[in-house]
Amino acid sequence: MFVAWRDLRYARGRFLLIGTVVGLITLLVGFLAGLTGGLAGQNVSAVLGLPGDRLVLQQPSTGSVSFSESSITPDVVDDWRSAPGVTAVTPLGITQGRAAGPGADSGAVGVALVGIPSDARGSTVGDLAPAGDDTVGLSSGAASALRASVGDTISLAGSDFRVESVGGDAWYSHTPVVALSPTAWAELDQRLGGTGDPTVLAVSGSPAWDSVAASTGTVAETPLGSLSALETFRSEIGSLGLMIVMLLGISALVVGAFFTVWTLQRAGDIAVLKALGASTRSLVRDALGQALVVLVVGIGVGTGVVVGSAVLLGEALPFLLSPLTTVVPAVLLTLLGLAGAAVALRTVTSADPLTALGSTR
Repeated sequence: MFVAWRDLRYARGRFLLIGTVVGLITLLVGFLAGLTGGLAGQNVSAVLGLPGDRLVLQQPSTGSVSFSESSITPDVVDDWRSAPGVTAVTPLGITQGRAAGPGADSGAVGVALVGIPSDARGSTVGDLAPAGDDTVGLSSGAASALRASVGDTISLAGSDFRVESVGGDAWYSHTPVVALSPTAWAELDQRLGGTGDPTVLAVSGSPAWDSVAASTGTVAETPLGSLSALETFRSEIGSLGLMIVMLLGISALVVGAFFTVWTLQRAGDIAVLKALGASTRSLVRDALGQALVVLVVGIGVGTGVVVGSAVLLGEALPFLLSPLTTVVPAVLLTLLGLAGAAVALRTVTSADPLTALGSTR
């Protein structure tokens, strides 16, 4: 690492420039990863918080399965309940509407209306289930948006409901969850233009999932597997994920291009070292060590800025701060940066010691 440290000391400006570029790329990747995780949580947390081992949705005759288009008839509910191996079937209704909080000046906000029976407790959404038809359970996001607390009255589609409880955070397609009884939900759904039938079944047990689903015209997926039935989730995660992949590729190209030029500029020094007996392995280790120092410093600073900004922003943005959105991107950027730097090592491995003696001049 002698030559690497010497270069780092005497060419501080160049390495500061590439370190700054790496730090900015890390900042972009980190913020995109955190925003992707936060937006995904506000899109699907309610689906992941539903009870049951599998979620059953209607299989349409054309097109793909969708939460917004699914409608489960009473016959299908009975067929699933009578299927061998099924231990519990909970019909659930999910639709979107608007709610007004307490107070004459409170405006209406978009909410996700979930009809769920009170015996479905034990999950994030199930714990919001109210006991009566005239009461509702609010997620923390809905309570904050409606400025409502336990005992207050909110309005849904022209009907008033008393807030029975305020629970955890649950979101569906970027709208906070309001839980109602199945009867109250069916009435509201019909007012909003729906059929009043459940939209999804939460099924527990170990039946022959595929055969029962095929015979009932439905699709049974795990909560995680059913996320593809949310149109907003597919488009949102796909576009943001593509940006992250492109930034990771750009980081490898930028680092690789920098060290390619840098290695070419010191080709004479490398040839002299080889002429003096330095092994190719030591020169490769020297060059990769130099790249690793630049990457660790730049990525470390960028990740630190991401974490600090996320803490300062608090709940102003839907940002997920976790190892998945900080450590994983940092590791990927480091590995891709080293891969880019490794491409530049051809000059090191192919340098002719005779060059140092002027044989080609």
